[in-house]
Amino acid sequence: MIRSLALLSATTALSACASLDPYPVDRPVIAPQAYAGDLPPSGVAETWWQGFGDSVLDDLVEQGLAANLDIAIARDRLRAADALLQAERADRLPRLDGAADAAIGIGTSDSDSASIGLLGTFDPDISGRLSAQIRAAAADYAQAEYILADQRRLVAAAIAAQYIEYRRTGAQLELLAQSTELQERTLRIVTLRFEAGLAANLDVRRAAADLAQTRARRGLIEIARAGAANRLAILLGQSPGLFTPPPAPGEQTIPDYAGGPPAGTPADLLRRRADVLAAEAALLRASAIVGAEQADLRPSLTIPASVTLGDGSIGGILDEFIASIGAALDLPLFDGGRRRAEVDAARAEADARFGEYRLTFLEALGEVENALVALDANGQRIDALREAIEQSEAALEQSDALYREGLATLFDVLDAQRQLIASRQSLIDSEAALATSFISFHAAIGAPDGVLR
Repeated sequence: MIRSLALLSATTALSACASLDPYPVDRPVIAPQAYAGDLPPSGVAETWWQGFGDSVLDDLVEQGLAANLDIAIARDRLRAADALLQAERADRLPRLDGAADAAIGIGTSDSDSASIGLLGTFDPDISGRLSAQIRAAAADYAQAEYILADQRRLVAAAIAAQYIEYRRTGAQLELLAQSTELQERTLRIVTLRFEAGLAANLDVRRAAADLAQTRARRGLIEIARAGAANRLAILLGQSPGLFTPPPAPGEQTIPDYAGGPPAGTPADLLRRRADVLAAEAALLRASAIVGAEQADLRPSLTIPASVTLGDGSIGGILDEFIASIGAALDLPLFDGGRRRAEVDAARAEADARFGEYRLTFLEALGEVENALVALDANGQRIDALREAIEQSEAALEQSDALYREGLATLFDVLDAQRQLIASRQSLIDSEAALATSFISFHAAIGAPDGVLR
């Protein structure tokens, strides 16, 4: 018994002195001082989607963050990671189990026997393996937490993007109605001129063909509109086909963006983008696994203990008390290089995780830069299209007046109509693209707006 206690004291000292050389994870990731593109002005909105000033969008995002199934799945996996972390921490505590056995004799020489007792074990972790496993589980938990936050970031952006698409199709349907009315009026004029002998039947057919071509676009727009509504339903955890976004003021237009939270700097992506933080947590886990594999190169110790009551007879369970405590020391001597190989493999995996961490950051940086280019390009395109629409409206008015006077052909009128309708369609698409670029930008910078909770 004295020797056991002495060995226990020695192992406690070994545990205090044991140290592992953690695999370095603080290797620098160099971030540019500023973004290459010009940042949009910041607004007063607390959450970036509020910059659209659309209460319907605000409600849809809040519903999605509460009911989205991808978020629910990530939340369940976070619960699992938390439970596994608690399990790893429990391994640092002593373990105690109960035991009992009994036998009833049948032959003349057999006798009844019984005993009860407690069995315990304790690992003082002199190798450091348990501590490394706890660090790995803690990193798993952090990664699951960041993945949950990243799902919230992605879901908010996806809902906003699909809502803009739904609004785009509404604006396209409104434009289709206006274009159809314009071409119907032209067809009536051409028909009257044909009946009066002032125009050829070819002109009537041309005008009718243009009108039919415009009407044919309705089906494509309705397909895109239904697709946006169905994707919104899935994002909100609802059944596709049964969900219709509620009406919004100005539903036939694309909402303007007034500005959101400050963008920060490229270095802020390392602290604000949840997927970058998740990649960092994966790197920390890989570093901890290196420590766990290194622990196998060191001695390990297990301290078993037991308490037994009983003298072997059923009636004498309380007649005898036996207690014991010992120690089992495992010294790694020779394994053909297996343990060293496992350490090398863990180091290589940690290097790969560092590469993934850098790649995730660079991809996030690329998303921001792409969004900035799209913001600038779409803004310039919208200005040019508005000028084109103004000129096309004037050209149509002039060609229509000249046609009535017989000084221009129907081809001139129809060509002016086509240009005007095409410019109006392109303007709607570009306004939607600009709104989507704002969504992509704020999703890319990982704005600190409450989504990462």
